[in-house]
Amino acid sequence: MDELDHQLIALLRQNARLSVADLAHKLKVSRGTVTNRLRKLEDTQMVVGYTVRLRPEAEPERIRAWTSIEVEGNRMREVIASLLGEPGVASLHDTNGRWDLLAELEVGSMKELSDVLERVRLINGIRLTETSIHLATYR
Repeated sequence: MDELDHQLIALLRQNARLSVADLAHKLKVSRGTVTNRLRKLEDTQMVVGYTVRLRPEAEPERIRAWTSIEVEGNRMREVIASLLGEPGVASLHDTNGRWDLLAELEVGSMKELSDVLERVRLINGIRLTETSIHLATYR
């Protein structure tokens, strides 16, 4: 990825609904260049999707939580693969420090949260978890 790719991604992070023409205008390149760059970024899976971001208060009934995960020995890849297949895991992060992974969970009810946590804890290779529920988001 070069500087133009980084600028393109930055614009899409601000507003993923910008048209190719608007992106080209802002980047001062042709629409064909933007189209080709987007195709390349998608084909190489640098960009894997486009989404809508809602303010946290726009979905007050959604329950969000962080689960810190300790992985047994050399089982990181299989644990990651299992967690990525779990529908309650909204995002998954590799981290340093006490915990090996940090999973952001998003569910519709406390019962659903309990079910997701039970499934996560049963994944082979997970030694220990600790979960904290989001109470408020300030930014």
